[in-house]
Amino acid sequence: MKKFLFATALLLVPAVAWCGDEAPTVLTNSEAVAMVQTNLDYVWTLVAAALVFFMQAGFAMVEAGFTRAKSAVNIMMKNLMDFSMGSLFFWAIGFGVMFGASKTGWFGTTGFFLSDYTMDGDPWVLAFWLFQCVFAATAATIVSGAMAERTKFTGYLLYSAVLCAFIYPVFGSWAWGSLLNGNGWLEGLGFIDFAGSTVVHSVGGWAALAGAIVLGPRLGKYGKDGKVKAIPGHNIPLAALGVFILWFGWFGFNPGSTTAGITDIAMIFVNTNLSAAGGAVAAMLTSWAIFKKPEIGMSLNGALAGLVGITAGCANVSPTSSVIIGLIAGVLVVFSVLFFDRIKVDDPVGAVSVHGVCGAWGTLAAGLFNIGGFSTKIIGVQLLGIGAAFIWAFGAAFILFKLIDMTIGLRVSEEDELMGVDIVEHGGHAYNDFQIIK
Repeated sequence: MKKFLFATALLLVPAVAWCGDEAPTVLTNSEAVAMVQTNLDYVWTLVAAALVFFMQAGFAMVEAGFTRAKSAVNIMMKNLMDFSMGSLFFWAIGFGVMFGASKTGWFGTTGFFLSDYTMDGDPWVLAFWLFQCVFAATAATIVSGAMAERTKFTGYLLYSAVLCAFIYPVFGSWAWGSLLNGNGWLEGLGFIDFAGSTVVHSVGGWAALAGAIVLGPRLGKYGKDGKVKAIPGHNIPLAALGVFILWFGWFGFNPGSTTAGITDIAMIFVNTNLSAAGGAVAAMLTSWAIFKKPEIGMSLNGALAGLVGITAGCANVSPTSSVIIGLIAGVLVVFSVLFFDRIKVDDPVGAVSVHGVCGAWGTLAAGLFNIGGFSTKIIGVQLLGIGAAFIWAFGAAFILFKLIDMTIGLRVSEEDELMGVDIVEHGGHAYNDFQIIK
C-alpha cells in the first residue's frame, strides 16, 4: 500500500528533466507520463529484439539436431552468416526497400544505410531498425533447414544476402511499409499480419521450397522404388532445446511487434503460448495415430507450427481461437511433411511445412477468427496476401537459385556430400575425436 501511495504521489508532482549543463526543465504531469511511456517503448522494443535475436540460436539447434553430425559445422556457419550478412545487407539496402518512402506502394526508395537517422537524428529509427533486422534474419535462416547437408557455402552466402536485401523487404514493404515511411499496396487493402505469419514465415518457407526443389534431395533419401528412406537426425535433445529456445524467443517476436510497452502485450503473450501448446499436442496425437507412437520430431514441429500459425493474428483473436488455430496447425504440419516427402521434396527439418504452409494457415486464420467479426472482404484480402507472398517469394527465390546453380554452383558434388559438408566446406568436425564406447 505504501508503494502504491508513493507511486501515486510521484505522478502528482511535476517532473524535472536534466539536460547536461543546461538548466533543468520542469515538465507537466502529462509530459512526464509521455516521456516515461516513450522510454518504455524503446526498452521493450529493444528487449524484444534481443529475444528474437536469441531465436537464431534456436534455429541453429533445431537444424543441427534434425540432421547428421557431419553437417553440424556447416549449419552453425550458415546460421552465423545469416545474421551477420543479413544485418549488413538489411542496413545497406533492405531497410530502405521495406520502410522507405514509396510513391507506388511497391517498394521504398529512401532510408538506405540508415540515412533517415543520419538526416534527422531520430533515435527511434535505430530501435525500429534493430527490431526489423532480427526479423529479416529469421526469414533468411528458415531456408537453411530445407537446404541442409548438400548446399555450397558460397552459394548460400549469396542467397542470404539477396533475400535480406531484396526478396524479403519487397514483400515486407507491401504489408508493413507504413510502420515507418512507406505505404504498401497490400496493407492499404486491410491485410492482417500483425507479426509476420506470411511476411516473415511464409516468405522464408516458400523460398525454402524453391531452394529444396532446385537442389534436389539428399543422396539416399528416396529409393529406386520411390519409397522414402528416413535419414534420422543425430541429436534430438539438441533439436528439442532449439524448439524451447524458439518458443521463448517468440515472446519477443509477437508481443514485441507492438513496438510499445502497453497492456496489449498481455493477450499476445497468452495467445502465443496457447497456440504453441495446441500445436504440440495436436501434432503428437496425429503422429501417434499415424505411426502408432508419439513421434518426437513431429511433436516438436507441431509446437513451431502453432507458433507460426498464431503470429499473424496474435493481436486480433481470442485465447480460445488461439487454441483452435494451434490445434489445426499441429495437424496440418504432420500431413504437410508427409505430402512433401511423397512428392520427393527433401526438407530435412520440415521448414516448408512449418513456416510456409502453417504461415499461410495462420494468415487465413487471422481473418477467420478476427475478434472484430467475420467478413468475406477480410478473407479475400487475406487470401490475396497469401497468394501474392507465394508468387513473389517462390518465384524470385527459384530464379535466384537457378542463377546461382548455373554460375557459381549451388550443390556440392556427390563425393563431397558423402564425405560431409563440414570437412569439404569448412575443414573441420563438429565432434572431433568423439567416440562412442559400446
